[in-house]
Amino acid sequence: MNYEELLAAKNNGKLNRTQLPIGEYYRVQTDGKWRGCVEIRQELNQSIVFIEALKAECSRNQQLVNRHQLHFTAQEENGEVQRLEVENGVYISIQQLLDDTPSIIAQKNFFDNILVELVDITTYLHSQGIMHVCFSPRSVFVRKGDNSVMLLSHGSFYLGMKDQNELYGDDASYVAPEVLQHGTIDERCDVYSIGRFMENLFGHSAMPVEYKQAIKRATSQLPEDRFATPQELLKAVQGRRSIIKTVVALVISLVVALFVVALYFDMMPETEQVEFVKPAPRQAIDDIIDDGFDPAEMGITNADSLSEEEKVSMREYEAKAEAIFRKNYEKDAQRILGKIYNKENMSNSEKLFLSKSKSVIEELVQRQQELGEEAGLSQKRSEQIASEINDRISNQKKKELGGTNTRGIQK
Repeated sequence: MNYEELLAAKNNGKLNRTQLPIGEYYRVQTDGKWRGCVEIRQELNQSIVFIEALKAECSRNQQLVNRHQLHFTAQEENGEVQRLEVENGVYISIQQLLDDTPSIIAQKNFFDNILVELVDITTYLHSQGIMHVCFSPRSVFVRKGDNSVMLLSHGSFYLGMKDQNELYGDDASYVAPEVLQHGTIDERCDVYSIGRFMENLFGHSAMPVEYKQAIKRATSQLPEDRFATPQELLKAVQGRRSIIKTVVALVISLVVALFVVALYFDMMPETEQVEFVKPAPRQAIDDIIDDGFDPAEMGITNADSLSEEEKVSMREYEAKAEAIFRKNYEKDAQRILGKIYNKENMSNSEKLFLSKSKSVIEELVQRQQELGEEAGLSQKRSEQIASEINDRISNQKKKELGGTNTRGIQK
């Protein structure tokens, strides 16, 4: 006995059971093959209106040509349709999909694909004068394997039923108010039901901004406040998403520009007011020179007068000083730049990002000055080396974080 047979044995031989308005869908093994069936509710078969509506749907079903439409054939007993035999394939309800595989909602474009496919089949049905009426997690199917949306029975065939609440039972909350109250029925009843269905799906995940406003309008109690067609609902979601992406791109560009400007002014040397001092009389210097003063006696030496050995020794000393500065500054720069080049900081608001970036720059400048003085380097040379190290580390961390939106220290 395989796994499916084991499950079927625990459920009276039935798999993938779900309740539809007209009856129970399940898969059952017949002649060694698994087939999908819909067992018609016996109490509904007592209504002449329902019997005629079911026959009308059975007759129309085979004429519907859409990749999201499930086809079936009626099986009659004593002149009444007792069950529907569904076309070959493994189909499960959205509710069962979420129960069996809750992680499915994390797949890329899961919600978008479902909405697009629902709008596709609904638009086709409307062109045929048919409304689905009730999109519930129990009555919307997916094909096992590719999770393509599939619909089976459509509610507009049964609008003549006196008690619509009884027909839809627990799924009545997914049906537009005008349907339950026998009001005027048009495409907007499906807009309402799709909105309620998507609202239920997002109960398992956070709803994006572009969906919130669209679904709020789609589920309005008054038909005239909703979208006129399902296509308008889909366009509203896609349009808002496009606007949000454009705004985000502009904000990022503006923040980067402000950051560069702030960095530029922060790195600019500050001008200080210097009090003018009157130079000493030149005569005093002339007198010293005239008296035979020798600068070498005070240790003042012209660089051109150094011997080759002394020049080599000086260059070696400067190279060692730069090496020490590079080593110490690079270590500190790695640590300091790591404060802004990390995934946690990149998810912060732009205000927090700018604030933290400014403190990082100030800390880098302070360390450059301190280490430059310790190594005996000039301010200009230490700034040049620090700038090279900052650029190299920034580029390295950008690559590690990945993506073109990565912020970084720019010179």
